[in-house]
Amino acid sequence: MDEAVFYDTLRQGLWITVIVSIPILTVALVAGLTVGLFQALTSIQELTLTFVPKLAAIGAVFWLTMGFMSETLVSFFQDTLIPIIAGG
Repeated sequence: MDEAVFYDTLRQGLWITVIVSIPILTVALVAGLTVGLFQALTSIQELTLTFVPKLAAIGAVFWLTMGFMSETLVSFFQDTLIPIIAGG
């Protein structure tokens, strides 16, 4: 395998990772900021208050976007990795 092919495949894989993780990370950030603001405004300092809403939001977004994530990963494997593996 040529170095250029290796680095290009690595770059594509990292970019796919970023694209797939953006929805979950965005929702985790927004949920964390919202709960943190709520805690600061009400002076409630409960640890489960930060964990449970963030986990629920991440679970919901994962469920809504898992079709997109699966299609993206499968197309990356079929278009890029499998031909490299099969070609030697």
